[in-house]
Amino acid sequence: MLEISTDKSKLDVSLIHQFLSQTYWAKGRTLAQVKTTIDNCLCFGVYLNKAQIGFARVATDYAVFAYIMDVFILPEHRGNGYSKKLMDAVTTNKTLQDCKVWMLKTKDAHGLYKQYGFTNLSHPEKLMEKLL
Repeated sequence: MLEISTDKSKLDVSLIHQFLSQTYWAKGRTLAQVKTTIDNCLCFGVYLNKAQIGFARVATDYAVFAYIMDVFILPEHRGNGYSKKLMDAVTTNKTLQDCKVWMLKTKDAHGLYKQYGFTNLSHPEKLMEKLL
């Protein structure tokens, strides 16, 4: 049975850190940093038969802006529609419905996110970043 929960006490932080440390976007992130990101975001755990198989987090002010990050389903569970169920849960979460600006970054999952209304930036000249 699949469950998606925002209850942080259910999260397997070690599993999340282990997975993220192997990704192109979070390589080198420490366990302490992962804990900090979880503490300061709205988090979604994906559980199959009570074992965590996925995760996503949203940095948000709950009124204007929502930034989706660290989305994953473990490789052995991909291809079953779980990422779509996760994105459904994120984008329909009641606490985020006032947010008018949603953002995310992806290198290779454009097809998934387009299904939820994400597009290329309409005004990329307005966006700036500072990378350290």
